Amino acid sequence: MADLHASHAHAAHHWRGSVVHPLCPPPSDLIRVGSRRWFLQTGLAGLAGLSLADTLRMSAAADQANAGERRAVILFWLSGGPSHIDMWDPKPNAPHEIRGPYQTIGTSVPGIEVCEHLPLQASLMHKLSIIRSVDCSASNHTPITMQAGNALARRTDNGNDGGGYPSMGSVVARFRGPNAADLPAFVGLADSWKADVWGAGHLGQEFEPVQGGQLAGRLAPVDGVTVPRLQDRAELRRQFDRLSRDLDRAATMHQVDRYQQMAFDMVAAGRVKEAFDVSKETDAVRDAYGRISVGEKALLARRLVEAGVTFVLVSGRWGYFDHHGDNVPPWGGIVKGLTPILPTIDRAMHALVTDLDQRGLLDSTLVLMLGEFGRAPMLSPDGGRGHWTNCMSMLVAGGGLPSGQVIGRTDRKGYDIQDARVRPSDLAATVFRHLRIDLDAHWVNPQGRPIPIVTEGGQPIPGLV
Repeated sequence: MADLHASHAHAAHHWRGSVVHPLCPPPSDLIRVGSRRWFLQTGLAGLAGLSLADTLRMSAAADQANAGERRAVILFWLSGGPSHIDMWDPKPNAPHEIRGPYQTIGTSVPGIEVCEHLPLQASLMHKLSIIRSVDCSASNHTPITMQAGNALARRTDNGNDGGGYPSMGSVVARFRGPNAADLPAFVGLADSWKADVWGAGHLGQEFEPVQGGQLAGRLAPVDGVTVPRLQDRAELRRQFDRLSRDLDRAATMHQVDRYQQMAFDMVAAGRVKEAFDVSKETDAVRDAYGRISVGEKALLARRLVEAGVTFVLVSGRWGYFDHHGDNVPPWGGIVKGLTPILPTIDRAMHALVTDLDQRGLLDSTLVLMLGEFGRAPMLSPDGGRGHWTNCMSMLVAGGGLPSGQVIGRTDRKGYDIQDARVRPSDLAATVFRHLRIDLDAHWVNPQGRPIPIVTEGGQPIPGLV
């Protein structure tokens, strides 16, 4: 009875944060372009996260460094903890209570099998790598550890979550910057920001991820400010002075001066607004990705990378892979909860990799699909699986990396890692190497201490070299 009570309490905790069915895009999925208040309404937090100050200081150097070297990362975040056994690390010969309800299918690479509900990924396996030996022992029910690529960055629930360590995306914003100077370096496409996106920590506010949905709503000029008039800087200042009463009172006019120049340039050029306009895609392309949350965001991620964003994080829904049991709301167990979701991420991943490949962008774009941890090897009486931090699986594509392979192995029950352990710091080293960021680089924390961007001796994942 105590276990049942705890299970329902856990479900209630998640339910309070999310009430929309995972297969239906919530209203916030709609990309809002033309907000009257533009960036002034919500203060400068979104624009601060554009790395604008860094761009203003170093845009010329970044353009020169990145010329002909446009590299990017798209990270699918499967929030809640996807089941490795029921997806990419099946155990078909194990007892039913371990192997679960699914059959396995072959793939385009002989000898590699995946869940029967991932046929599109199976057909594309020659372009993918499965890592079955990811060490998530430091992780918790947050994005902190795995998105930071750092086992030292942890949820603590004491007001010091993450220990000040930044996410990989924020490190990219600091040390790589955008591929185009009038675009942000790091964009998050998520509906539950705090639960699904880890930010800059002590690296600094200007390297926070941009909230994609909010940014899109700031990309049309306010009433009375037309694009031709953007060339008149004096008039622009007068216009924005009149609108200053809408500013978040915590923002200073110094901040306004610091960021408005780039904001004006972004509106005048229209590059960000253009990137967010998925209506320019054909019906066939939109259908291929799937017209639900994760599909629409995957398509948007491709458009952002193509336009010049360096790091894009995609989260379909908060917590929707947290499958404790078929009678545990809101996400259910394996049969009732996971089964209808798998085709959506199957389609999104297949469409993205195929689309990038056809556009000549796959070799320059590293695509990752993972969550915070795996699920318990033993099915619960309700047909679900609990949290499991011993090991998990993840999917890798693109980046010019070797493909058509499985890296690492768990034991016959999916209980623990048997070989080729991949630590969070190894993931970070792989991402940074792809983006040509010096793995020995450091940032300086508020106490003046140099902090390495790759902790605990992390190395690029063997097999992905």
